[in-house]
Amino acid sequence: MQTIWLTGAEWLAVLRIGLGLWWLESWRHKDRKGWFERGTGIAWAADVAAEHRWRAVRTGFDKVVAPRPKLTAYVVVHAELALGLGLVLGFLTPVALAGGLLLNLLYLVLMIHDWAEQGQNAMMALISLVALFAMSWQTWSLDHAIGLFR
Repeated sequence: MQTIWLTGAEWLAVLRIGLGLWWLESWRHKDRKGWFERGTGIAWAADVAAEHRWRAVRTGFDKVVAPRPKLTAYVVVHAELALGLGLVLGFLTPVALAGGLLLNLLYLVLMIHDWAEQGQNAMMALISLVALFAMSWQTWSLDHAIGLFR
């Protein structure tokens, strides 16, 4: 592929790194004290799930998240950090892309009524798919430097 400035593989790396920075920003702006000590993030999600139009979302939340709110808060917050670092550094990139895609799809389903959230999560999911299937870890990544996922 010919481009004006970078190669196609380098543009894919830019896309991957940009997605990683997006995840890091999501992690950075969270009130971690609120999430971990006061349970604000999970309480907000509980309110969203309780009024969700799909019964499966309410049931899933009640069975998976509600019994372990503190653990879920730690998993969500630290997953966003791990995804961001993995994508920016290009370390375990296919795992980070697949995990990010699943998390974005989960957020997309949970926030089905919020168009702004849907747009952000749909874009992040699309970037994850492109970066995954185009093997964006082949350029500017630790995976490439140490010979993973060739």
